[in-house]
Amino acid sequence: MSQPAFPLDDLDLRILRTLQHDASLSNAALAEHVHASAPTCLRRVRRLREAGLIRRQIALLDAARLGATLTAIIEITLDRQAAEDYAAFEAYICAEAAVTQCYRVSPGPDFVVMAELADMPAYDALARRLFTAMANVRNVRTFFSTHRAKFEGNAPVAGRGAPD
Repeated sequence: MSQPAFPLDDLDLRILRTLQHDASLSNAALAEHVHASAPTCLRRVRRLREAGLIRRQIALLDAARLGATLTAIIEITLDRQAAEDYAAFEAYICAEAAVTQCYRVSPGPDFVVMAELADMPAYDALARRLFTAMANVRNVRTFFSTHRAKFEGNAPVAGRGAPD
């Protein structure tokens, strides 16, 4: 894991853990939660954003309630593995709205992709659109989730634990 360009103190870590748990907090509520003044908290959050530790603040939506009831975990092996082939595949697959995650992996397949879809016909359409149209795809193997035991968007934070 790469280290930040500047050291993180206890307040920075409390801010990161708290925002990771609930990014909707106002600056005043965040400051109260981490036991800091509002101006200090605002300055620290700005610094953490500028340093790239806070990439963006999002809401985690319930895909099933929005109609995406099928989670597909897809392993993809490419025919050619040159750097430009990897880059072309990544750009192609990441442009697909149903794709929620894309990882280049080793050993085994070249990529593991997560997709959230409405149903099997939607998966079939996605597979035909993405994997038969791209000549460089050698093999596709898909697993379908029958139960999601855990789904968190959390990154490990030093001194990790429940938010203060």
